[in-house]
Amino acid sequence: MDVEERTSSSGYAKPPWIFKGSALYQIHLVKASTARAFIPKEFRLVEAFGYTLGGFFLASYDDSPAGVFDELVMIAGIVWNPPTSCAWAARVLVNSNEACHHGRKEVGLPSQVARFSKKITAVPKGKRERAFGFLDTFGLGTTLSHPEDLMEVKISEVDSAASANICNIQIRSDESETKLGKWMGPAIKMSLPSFSGNTKYNPNLLKYSCHIHCRVRPVSPAVVTDPLEDEADRNHKSQESLENERRLSVAVMLSKPIIALQFKDLTMQVEAPVVVSPSV
Repeated sequence: MDVEERTSSSGYAKPPWIFKGSALYQIHLVKASTARAFIPKEFRLVEAFGYTLGGFFLASYDDSPAGVFDELVMIAGIVWNPPTSCAWAARVLVNSNEACHHGRKEVGLPSQVARFSKKITAVPKGKRERAFGFLDTFGLGTTLSHPEDLMEVKISEVDSAASANICNIQIRSDESETKLGKWMGPAIKMSLPSFSGNTKYNPNLLKYSCHIHCRVRPVSPAVVTDPLEDEADRNHKSQESLENERRLSVAVMLSKPIIALQFKDLTMQVEAPVVVSPSV
């Protein structure tokens, strides 16, 4: 699937760019040694006791300049460039050629085209108390029909005619969330500043901000697994799936979660990136 030759469409005309939908923002403790592999030498990693704050942002947009699409942002950690500290993305996966092209060229993101396969299965009642929970509705284009249902999102990166399994994300409901009913949490406004760039598509070091307006509530963390650890996949590993950068990206996803936030009625305004100069 060739995304490099596409030209920017009118959907991404002038910033700011508006995205609407829902998301899961999950913060992890990421090993500093893992995060440093993605951080430009011009920036300093914010760390303590060998860890930084990373995680992922899993979103489903039903209205955006690129139309309807899903996005997984793997966040390596927090970097410091005085006087500001911002998040740094290790990898961005989207199931939209247009969104991928725009992320690479205009925002300096390490974007790749991916497939998001979603499946719902019933969780046996006997296993319910031992399972991690999440929510009864997530907004990935599907509604969980029963409090004990499990939604599994399988994400595979696409490169030309080949694909490589990246991770599986399991989202469960539990009793504590069911008791909340349809309460979606308070309406809040927040800003998520990020650094980007230093890629072959955009070599500049950039800074941009995502202004978010949504309803937010804490939820139980989703469970992330590495599909390559499944015995059925061991005989189907491609050389691409063993690339060091992909493996480190998966390591970010597999790190220890500390908090998960559900964003509903999400409106995200992304400002145009500006070039930043590294502080010495």
